Amino acid sequence: MKDELKWLQYAKKLQAIAQAGLEYSKDKYDIERFEEIRDISIDIMHNYTDIEHAKIKELFASETGYQTPKIDVRAAVLKEDRILLIKEKIDGLWAMPGGWADVDCSLKENLIKEAMEEAGAEIIPQRILSLEDAKKHSSLPMPYGIYKIIVQCRLVKINFKKNIETSEVGFFSLDELPALSLGRTTKEHIKMALETNEKPFHEAIFD
Repeated sequence: MKDELKWLQYAKKLQAIAQAGLEYSKDKYDIERFEEIRDISIDIMHNYTDIEHAKIKELFASETGYQTPKIDVRAAVLKEDRILLIKEKIDGLWAMPGGWADVDCSLKENLIKEAMEEAGAEIIPQRILSLEDAKKHSSLPMPYGIYKIIVQCRLVKINFKKNIETSEVGFFSLDELPALSLGRTTKEHIKMALETNEKPFHEAIFD
């Protein structure tokens, strides 16, 4: 388990306070103060990470209302002792199919959609393997709270086609993993998925 850095905790807390204040305040002077608090949180994130200032501001400014965790869904598509991974165009690294959950889709629908779009894989989601608080399993700075849901899925068929998000797909065993996109998928995620594949009564892991 990784302890989140204090500066990151402060930046995220300031952002959450500012976001709620901007949503519910009516007084123009209060609004100005909350905008200043948000700017401070953006400066903290910018000075301690590699994320561009404009990108952080865009991310924070797009959030409204009371701040809640984002949900990252990942499909653990297994084939014997191997797992399906996709190569992300955005960073050239590999991860389980998935991404941010769409608000108009259920968990199953999100997984089915992501697997098809990113890997050309038709899948059947079967059971939740884990639901984790991402900051407890990664040392990477994250501007938001994130819940990551990993679901074991059965592969029906696969027919990868070129798309705007991914450039390759492949099945990999634990001892032959490519370079992973660690904000999306870690070796520990894959190890857990492969181990639980042999446990018909696996109890979901959650923080």
